Amino acid sequence: MLVPLAWTFAAVAHLEFVTTDTALVAHVVMDVLLVAFAALSWQDMQAHPVLRAWLAVIVVGAGVTFVGTYALATDAGETLLRGTVFGWLLVPAVALVYTGSMLPREERARVYTAGGVVSAVGAVAFLYGSLAGYALTLPGIALGGVGQTAGIVAAVLEY
Repeated sequence: MLVPLAWTFAAVAHLEFVTTDTALVAHVVMDVLLVAFAALSWQDMQAHPVLRAWLAVIVVGAGVTFVGTYALATDAGETLLRGTVFGWLLVPAVALVYTGSMLPREERARVYTAGGVVSAVGAVAFLYGSLAGYALTLPGIALGGVGQTAGIVAAVLEY
């Protein structure tokens, strides 16, 4: 439930229905959870190339989230915040496509690949919307959320 919850929160924050302080607290919580997860699962996540890819997502994602935390804490501006959203749309998309290429078909490989493509399209839509206006930013977030949720649901059902 964390993946769809995170993207729902991002959409709500994008619509400015939460305060900057609330978004900052959410980022700090994510920072702590990501670092703790990476530290506590480091050894276990070395067991398979797909797990190593997802460990990389957690580590890179922690860095991306730290950037967002910094931007919120210092009022550094929209560019860093949008970069944080774009990073979280794109990095898991790459890992989803990789996961789909590494797993056999019977392990829902197509779902991971499709989820990665949908999330990557969401990243492009979000980036374009951020540069050209707001029309595609929310659909980009929605696509990322749908694609990544498909991947996590497939993983839960399979493993």
